[in-house]
Amino acid sequence: MTWYNNLVAFMMIYMVILFCVLPIGVKTADEAGEEKLPGQADSAPSNPRLGFKFLLCFGISSVIFGIYYVVGTYDLLNVPGLLGRG
Repeated sequence: MTWYNNLVAFMMIYMVILFCVLPIGVKTADEAGEEKLPGQADSAPSNPRLGFKFLLCFGISSVIFGIYYVVGTYDLLNVPGLLGRG
């Protein structure tokens, strides 16, 4: 496992988790009781809290990547024939 492989794996995990986290707690302007701006879409979120979601996603992705790294480094999935090994 090279640093490039680890970076790609982390980015893939991050993007999957990001798309899972993005819809959490989203309310439209109608649901939040706020007035819409002229030209605003009906489905636009009133307060998406993107900074919090990026940090939450980073934390979850770090934990999942840590598990991936430990399993890959210490070969904990010692299954014959897995990934072309013995």
